[in-house]
Amino acid sequence: MILPSAYQPVAHGDRHGLFLVLEGVSGIGKSTLTKTLADRLGAAHLHTLPSPHSGWSTTVNSRLRPLPQFAFYLSGLLHAADTVAHYRAAGPVIADRYASSVVACHSAVHGVDMDDAAHLLAPFRPYLETPDSTFYLRCSEPVLRRRLASKERGNALTTDDSELLTVPGRLPRLLANFEAAAHDDPTAVVLDTDDKTPDELADWVINHLETTRAQTH
Repeated sequence: MILPSAYQPVAHGDRHGLFLVLEGVSGIGKSTLTKTLADRLGAAHLHTLPSPHSGWSTTVNSRLRPLPQFAFYLSGLLHAADTVAHYRAAGPVIADRYASSVVACHSAVHGVDMDDAAHLLAPFRPYLETPDSTFYLRCSEPVLRRRLASKERGNALTTDDSELLTVPGRLPRLLANFEAAAHDDPTAVVLDTDDKTPDELADWVINHLETTRAQTH
């Protein structure tokens, strides 16, 4: 679909920087790896949802029904795409969550089929910046539960983290959804994180990027 001119993304010059995305369930280590990679690559980074949406999500989740909730997260995703386009004009950028999280999380929380959620998002795909690589972080369920327990002991557990442990069926649904998202994503790179530190994972990602760049030049 061709978007009307008023809805076209704002041009920010040439895209000089790589655009990398980290995806996966809450507590798997996306935020830590995002910051580690940003430091190593000299990259800008953001979370989807970015501000101001990030400050509204708790109220939205508690008060709005599923379709208005989806519209809210879609709005945050579109705003994130604008931010990414702005950053890429200057250099690399890394997003902690992006389009796959909007679909996978909405589907798991509300019991909506992934295809139905993806269908709602589809008309807006032309607006989104396309990642060069989307790294889907994966770990075994016992390891994930240990990581969440560690966050709880450090009083760093978020609402999303807590609901993975307390809402029946939430964790297996999300794990399955991210596996399905990775399978259908042409930019996907699956990254197993069991027994690996953030620095080791960052080494792997950077080596993957360098190898891919060498193969395409």
